[in-house]
Amino acid sequence: MELMKNKRTNDFIVFFDFDNTITTIDVIDDMLARFSGDDGWKELEKRWQREEIGSRECLKGQVEGIRIDKERLDKYLSTIAIDPYFKKLLSLFESRNIPVLIVSDNFDYMLNSILRRNGISGMEVYCNKVALLNDRLRPAFPYSNKECGDCANCKKTHLLSKRKNGATAVYIGDGKSDVCASRVSDMVFAKGYLKDLFKEEGLPHIAIDDLKDVYDYFTRSLS
Repeated sequence: MELMKNKRTNDFIVFFDFDNTITTIDVIDDMLARFSGDDGWKELEKRWQREEIGSRECLKGQVEGIRIDKERLDKYLSTIAIDPYFKKLLSLFESRNIPVLIVSDNFDYMLNSILRRNGISGMEVYCNKVALLNDRLRPAFPYSNKECGDCANCKKTHLLSKRKNGATAVYIGDGKSDVCASRVSDMVFAKGYLKDLFKEEGLPHIAIDDLKDVYDYFTRSLS
Protein backbone atom coordinates (compact mmCIF):
# COMPACT_ATOMS: atom_id res chain seq x y z
CA MET A 1 0.00 0.00 0.00
CA GLU A 2 1.47 3.31 -1.06
CA LEU A 3 0.31 6.88 -0.72
CA MET A 4 -2.27 7.59 -3.37
CA LYS A 5 -0.86 9.12 -6.52
CA ASN A 6 -1.48 12.81 -7.21
CA LYS A 7 -2.64 13.43 -3.65
CA ARG A 8 -1.61 16.72 -2.07
CA THR A 9 -0.30 16.24 1.46
CA ASN A 10 -3.02 18.50 2.87
CA ASP A 11 -5.53 15.97 1.54
CA PHE A 12 -4.52 13.60 4.36
CA ILE A 13 -5.69 13.36 7.95
CA VAL A 14 -3.98 11.07 10.47
CA PHE A 15 -5.63 9.33 13.43
CA PHE A 16 -3.53 7.82 16.23
CA ASP A 17 -4.63 5.32 18.82
CA PHE A 18 -2.95 6.04 22.16
CA ASP A 19 -2.31 2.99 24.35
CA ASN A 20 0.44 0.73 23.02
CA THR A 21 0.64 2.89 19.90
CA ILE A 22 1.83 6.28 21.15
CA THR A 23 2.72 4.84 24.56
CA THR A 24 5.02 1.84 24.80
CA ILE A 25 2.54 -0.08 26.99
CA ASP A 26 -1.22 -0.31 27.36
CA VAL A 27 -1.61 2.13 30.25
CA ILE A 28 -5.13 1.11 31.27
CA ASP A 29 -4.30 -2.61 31.26
CA ASP A 30 -1.20 -1.91 33.33
CA MET A 31 -3.17 0.21 35.81
CA LEU A 32 -5.78 -2.51 36.19
CA ALA A 33 -3.12 -5.10 36.96
CA ARG A 34 -1.37 -2.81 39.47
CA PHE A 35 -4.15 -0.93 41.21
CA SER A 36 -7.42 -2.90 41.05
CA GLY A 37 -9.02 -3.69 44.37
CA ASP A 38 -9.84 -7.24 43.25
CA ASP A 39 -9.76 -9.48 40.18
CA GLY A 40 -13.20 -8.52 38.91
CA TRP A 41 -11.63 -6.61 36.03
CA LYS A 42 -10.32 -9.88 34.57
CA GLU A 43 -13.81 -11.35 34.17
CA LEU A 44 -15.02 -8.13 32.54
CA GLU A 45 -12.08 -8.34 30.13
CA LYS A 46 -12.99 -11.93 29.22
CA ARG A 47 -16.62 -10.97 28.65
CA TRP A 48 -15.53 -8.10 26.37
CA GLN A 49 -13.19 -10.37 24.43
CA ARG A 50 -16.09 -12.82 23.96
CA GLU A 51 -18.20 -9.83 22.77
CA GLU A 52 -20.77 -10.41 25.52
CA ILE A 53 -20.44 -6.76 26.56
CA GLY A 54 -19.18 -3.62 24.85
CA SER A 55 -16.08 -1.68 25.78
CA ARG A 56 -18.13 0.98 27.58
CA GLU A 57 -19.57 -1.50 30.10
CA CYS A 58 -16.22 -3.24 30.40
CA LEU A 59 -14.20 -0.08 31.03
CA LYS A 60 -16.76 1.41 33.39
CA GLY A 61 -16.64 -1.61 35.67
CA GLN A 62 -12.88 -1.98 35.43
CA VAL A 63 -12.00 1.65 36.14
CA GLU A 64 -14.46 1.89 39.02
CA GLY A 65 -12.58 -1.02 40.61
CA ILE A 66 -9.23 0.82 40.65
CA ARG A 67 -8.02 2.12 44.01
CA ILE A 68 -5.50 4.93 43.64
CA ASP A 69 -5.28 8.52 44.89
CA LYS A 70 -4.11 11.50 42.86
CA GLU A 71 -0.58 11.50 44.31
CA ARG A 72 0.03 7.85 43.48
CA LEU A 73 -1.60 8.24 40.08
CA ASP A 74 0.58 11.22 39.17
CA LYS A 75 3.69 9.36 40.30
CA TYR A 76 2.72 6.36 38.19
CA LEU A 77 1.93 8.44 35.10
CA SER A 78 5.35 10.10 35.33
CA THR A 79 6.91 6.68 34.54
CA ILE A 80 5.02 6.11 31.27
CA ALA A 81 7.16 6.33 28.15
CA ILE A 82 6.00 7.23 24.66
CA ASP A 83 7.39 5.94 21.39
CA PRO A 84 10.29 8.30 20.55
CA TYR A 85 9.15 8.50 16.94
CA PHE A 86 5.76 9.98 17.84
CA LYS A 87 7.19 13.49 18.24
CA LYS A 88 9.18 13.04 15.03
CA LEU A 89 5.97 12.12 13.21
CA LEU A 90 4.21 15.16 14.65
CA SER A 91 6.99 17.40 13.34
CA LEU A 92 6.90 15.72 9.94
CA PHE A 93 3.13 16.03 9.60
CA GLU A 94 3.16 19.62 10.85
CA SER A 95 5.74 20.52 8.21
CA ARG A 96 3.33 19.25 5.54
CA ASN A 97 0.19 20.76 7.11
CA ILE A 98 -1.28 17.31 7.71
CA PRO A 99 -3.75 17.33 10.63
CA VAL A 100 -3.24 14.78 13.41
CA LEU A 101 -5.80 13.57 15.95
CA ILE A 102 -5.72 11.13 18.87
CA VAL A 103 -8.71 8.83 19.36
CA SER A 104 -8.43 6.74 22.49
CA ASP A 105 -10.27 4.52 24.96
CA ASN A 106 -8.02 5.97 27.65
CA PHE A 107 -9.16 8.85 29.88
CA ASP A 108 -8.49 12.56 29.71
CA TYR A 109 -6.60 12.88 32.99
CA MET A 110 -4.17 10.07 32.22
CA LEU A 111 -3.74 10.84 28.53
CA ASN A 112 -3.20 14.58 28.94
CA SER A 113 -0.77 14.05 31.82
CA ILE A 114 1.36 11.68 29.75
CA LEU A 115 1.40 14.02 26.75
CA ARG A 116 2.23 17.05 28.91
CA ARG A 117 5.08 15.26 30.69
CA ASN A 118 6.54 14.45 27.28
CA GLY A 119 6.37 18.05 26.08
CA ILE A 120 3.34 17.63 23.81
CA SER A 121 0.48 20.12 23.92
CA GLY A 122 -2.28 21.53 21.75
CA MET A 123 -3.32 18.25 20.14
CA GLU A 124 -6.87 17.46 19.10
CA VAL A 125 -7.84 14.56 21.37
CA TYR A 126 -11.01 12.50 21.65
CA CYS A 127 -11.06 10.20 24.66
CA ASN A 128 -13.12 9.17 27.67
CA LYS A 129 -13.37 11.35 30.80
CA VAL A 130 -12.58 10.59 34.43
CA ALA A 131 -13.03 12.35 37.76
CA LEU A 132 -10.75 11.64 40.73
CA LEU A 133 -12.59 11.28 44.05
CA ASN A 134 -10.24 10.37 46.91
CA ASP A 135 -8.93 6.92 45.88
CA ARG A 136 -11.70 6.26 43.34
CA LEU A 137 -11.99 6.98 39.63
CA ARG A 138 -15.37 7.91 38.16
CA PRO A 139 -15.44 7.38 34.38
CA ALA A 140 -17.69 9.10 31.84
CA PHE A 141 -18.12 8.36 28.15
CA PRO A 142 -19.16 11.45 26.16
CA TYR A 143 -18.29 9.90 22.79
CA SER A 144 -20.14 6.61 23.14
CA ASN A 145 -22.49 5.97 20.22
CA LYS A 146 -25.39 3.62 20.91
CA GLU A 147 -26.40 3.63 17.25
CA CYS A 148 -23.01 2.23 16.26
CA GLY A 149 -22.45 -0.17 19.16
CA ASP A 150 -21.53 -0.22 22.81
CA CYS A 151 -18.03 1.22 22.39
CA ALA A 152 -16.73 3.48 25.16
CA ASN A 153 -15.39 5.95 22.58
CA CYS A 154 -16.69 5.49 19.04
CA LYS A 155 -13.52 6.04 17.06
CA LYS A 156 -15.29 5.40 13.77
CA THR A 157 -17.62 8.34 14.43
CA HIS A 158 -14.65 10.69 14.90
CA LEU A 159 -12.98 9.44 11.74
CA LEU A 160 -16.09 9.82 9.57
CA SER A 161 -16.92 13.27 10.95
CA LYS A 162 -13.38 14.63 10.63
CA ARG A 163 -12.58 13.27 7.17
CA LYS A 164 -13.74 16.15 5.01
CA ASN A 165 -13.86 16.71 1.25
CA GLY A 166 -12.52 13.30 0.31
CA ALA A 167 -9.41 13.50 2.49
CA THR A 168 -7.45 10.28 2.84
CA ALA A 169 -7.87 8.96 6.38
CA VAL A 170 -4.75 7.32 7.81
CA TYR A 171 -5.25 5.19 10.93
CA ILE A 172 -2.46 3.95 13.21
CA GLY A 173 -3.40 1.47 15.92
CA ASP A 174 -3.01 -1.90 17.54
CA GLY A 175 -6.07 -3.18 19.36
CA LYS A 176 -9.63 -4.40 19.27
CA SER A 177 -10.98 -0.90 19.90
CA ASP A 178 -9.30 0.22 16.65
CA VAL A 179 -11.06 -2.27 14.38
CA CYS A 180 -14.19 -0.32 13.45
CA ALA A 181 -12.33 2.89 12.64
CA SER A 182 -9.69 0.99 10.70
CA ARG A 183 -12.31 -0.69 8.52
CA VAL A 184 -13.48 2.71 7.24
CA SER A 185 -9.98 4.19 6.86
CA ASP A 186 -8.12 4.58 3.58
CA MET A 187 -4.73 3.55 4.96
CA VAL A 188 -4.10 1.42 8.04
CA PHE A 189 -0.84 0.98 9.92
CA ALA A 190 -1.43 -2.00 12.20
CA LYS A 191 0.42 -3.79 14.97
CA GLY A 192 -0.59 -6.42 17.52
CA TYR A 193 -4.20 -7.63 17.50
CA LEU A 194 -5.20 -5.28 14.68
CA LYS A 195 -2.38 -6.53 12.44
CA ASP A 196 -3.28 -10.17 13.08
CA LEU A 197 -6.97 -9.56 12.37
CA PHE A 198 -6.39 -7.64 9.14
CA LYS A 199 -3.94 -10.29 7.96
CA GLU A 200 -6.42 -13.07 8.76
CA GLU A 201 -9.23 -11.29 6.92
CA GLY A 202 -7.06 -10.32 3.97
CA LEU A 203 -7.66 -6.60 4.47
CA PRO A 204 -5.12 -4.08 3.13
CA HIS A 205 -2.80 -2.71 5.80
CA ILE A 206 0.82 -1.89 6.52
CA ALA A 207 2.21 -4.07 9.29
CA ILE A 208 4.37 -2.24 11.83
CA ASP A 209 6.26 -3.04 15.00
CA ASP A 210 6.39 0.54 16.29
CA LEU A 211 6.16 4.14 15.10
CA LYS A 212 9.62 4.08 13.57
CA ASP A 213 8.09 1.99 10.78
CA VAL A 214 5.44 4.68 10.24
CA TYR A 215 8.04 7.44 10.30
CA ASP A 216 10.24 5.63 7.78
CA TYR A 217 7.26 5.08 5.49
CA PHE A 218 6.14 8.70 5.47
CA THR A 219 9.70 10.02 5.23
CA ARG A 220 10.08 8.05 1.99
CA SER A 221 6.58 8.72 0.65
CA LEU A 222 6.43 12.45 1.36
CA SER A 223 9.92 13.23 0.11
